[in-house]
Amino acid sequence: MRLSDIILLLNTLWFGGAFIQFSIAQGNTLKILVPREERENPIAPTLSASVAFLGGMNLPIGLLSFYLLLFRPPFFGAFDAQLALFLFFAACHFSQFAYNLPVLMRGGRVGVAYWPVLKGPMLRIFVIDAALFVANLVVALLLLLRS
Repeated sequence: MRLSDIILLLNTLWFGGAFIQFSIAQGNTLKILVPREERENPIAPTLSASVAFLGGMNLPIGLLSFYLLLFRPPFFGAFDAQLALFLFFAACHFSQFAYNLPVLMRGGRVGVAYWPVLKGPMLRIFVIDAALFVANLVVALLLLLRS
């Protein structure tokens, strides 16, 4: 198995997991994002329903990774396509990582605001998105070095 295959598999698992977390397990996601004392707030159900959009965005990214891994379509053999797609995946992970940076810089959850980036599931999300950003970027850079 090539490095690019491993990264595509990890992308598939990660984005697929994000779809499940945000679109199917919305109630669990609400528990991560909203402190216990605020879950009766009337806005909580709206927030819970809103995170389904995050899952909806992650699903096609995961499916694209899975498709490329499983079928290796002819267009994916082209240097430009591989470079563009691994940079795309890197950008997807970076965007999810980057939006947690300001929360982290504020110390994570501040009162009832934000979410706890420094512990629990959000820490895992933060670290894994950072690692997969770097991994996808490394594959793209290796492609550039071989060209």
